[in-house]
Amino acid sequence: MVTGLAALGGCAQPSSVAPLTLFAAVSLTDVLTELAARFTADTGRPVRTVFAGSGEIARQVEVGAPADLVILADSEWMDRLAAARAIRPDTRIDLLTNSLVVIAPADRSSKPFAWQGRIAIGDPDSVPAGRYARQMMQRLGVWDTGTSTRVTAADVRAVRAFVARGDVDLGVVYRSDALGFDAVRVVATPTAAVQPRIIYPAALTTGARARSDALMTFLRSTPARIAFERHGFGAAA
Repeated sequence: MVTGLAALGGCAQPSSVAPLTLFAAVSLTDVLTELAARFTADTGRPVRTVFAGSGEIARQVEVGAPADLVILADSEWMDRLAAARAIRPDTRIDLLTNSLVVIAPADRSSKPFAWQGRIAIGDPDSVPAGRYARQMMQRLGVWDTGTSTRVTAADVRAVRAFVARGDVDLGVVYRSDALGFDAVRVVATPTAAVQPRIIYPAALTTGARARSDALMTFLRSTPARIAFERHGFGAAA
């Protein structure tokens, strides 16, 4: 279920100023909440934000959810929106990159890292982070070893929550989700050779309102890039 549809976020502004609505992958929650507030402060235009797994976001946009701009953690889901003519293809860009890390509960005693125990990942059938985790684990040869039990989650933030509570021994999340979160610690950073290519595409929807492109332009600006990097993301171009 998409979080925030009933109570969309954004800075309080006079009701005469129509808000823009941004639907985005849940891994972008912290940085886009920050940037939406900054955009509003700079322009006077409020931004409502809705965050969920990329698959859920894409399905909602496909059936007409009132988004102006959509940012996903997966090109395949954006391809699906393009095929459904739910986005304006001329506005589509590759905005960000990310990478995967392995985390453990912060209060768990340190020991040599091994792919053992209960390991949480996003559901590979619907969650980009889960599919990326499966690809990486297959490349490492640890997907079907019999030494671990996989626990699937609805999105990458749910994976992090499982680890933080100690419900699992390990979790595979985006680097951006591990930064600045004291309840977990990074125990392994797989090499670039086994990392999948993680791209965050962005596009305006076919129903995007006037001046929605201003928000897209802002998210490509230098101040936005600095904020994205501070939160663990890389620039796609």
